[in-house]
Amino acid sequence: MDILLTAVSQGVLWAVMAIGVYITYRILNIADLSAEGSFPLGAAISSTLIVQGMSALMATMAAASMGLIAGLVTGVLYTKLKIPALISGILTMTGLYSINLRIMGRANISLLGQTTLFNTWELSSNWTTLIVGLLSVAAIILLLFLFFRTEIGFVLRSTGDNEQMTRAQGVNTDSLKILGLMISNSLIAFSGALIAQSNGFADISMGIGTIVIGLASVTIGEVFFGNLTIAKRLSCVVLGSVVYRMIIALAINLNMNPNDLRLISAIILAIVLSSPTLREKIIGKVRLTNDTSLKNKQLT
Repeated sequence: MDILLTAVSQGVLWAVMAIGVYITYRILNIADLSAEGSFPLGAAISSTLIVQGMSALMATMAAASMGLIAGLVTGVLYTKLKIPALISGILTMTGLYSINLRIMGRANISLLGQTTLFNTWELSSNWTTLIVGLLSVAAIILLLFLFFRTEIGFVLRSTGDNEQMTRAQGVNTDSLKILGLMISNSLIAFSGALIAQSNGFADISMGIGTIVIGLASVTIGEVFFGNLTIAKRLSCVVLGSVVYRMIIALAINLNMNPNDLRLISAIILAIVLSSPTLREKIIGKVRLTNDTSLKNKQLT
């Protein structure tokens, strides 16, 4: 029961980051690797400010604000300087590594003894994590649902679906891409701040594998729960994140080497991404077999 609660609570908390990845990967159709720099950026800023005496809530909001700037940098590199999206994300991610070290002053910061969003509740750590995570994702899904129902939100979605048609309507699609990247990286930095406070420390390397976790959560949600309205899609990303964490928890419970978790994550993502293709091939072979059998019966 404790393992299940831990997996669910961590899954909900990581879902904030997965929603950020969803915005760029699915809505804008952009492969943004700056997530692996924005995530530890949020952790570094929030942890440093908390240690310096700022309230945990204000420090978390500051982390999300700096994520906006990280997304802005990636967006300008991609849209204004015409650097490919993948390389733009790598450039931002690489630059943020040094910036995060500058912010923390060292490779990691401990939050032991500090007041965070998670140690002010008179509950167990898992229940506190679950409550904070649920409140966070509920607020984010509601705000994004309302945003995507606005004119700007509709145009942002249409930019990812058909950029040429959107541009033909006189819309500045570059500005919308920058906006989408800013929102995405803000959510990812916000998630980094939450994870750091939940774990009790911020580390310079905690962003490694972030994009894999985000993509796995998004694809698991889509494969198992379908392609629905925007609010339901975002909810499916949360469910995908929880399922992913359950799979990881199961691997740990089977006494697998913790050093192999990254490999396990990559394998899970590869299986999930290839499942639609494999499913179509299996269905095609079944149909072909049935058609062949039917023809043989007709001939006899």
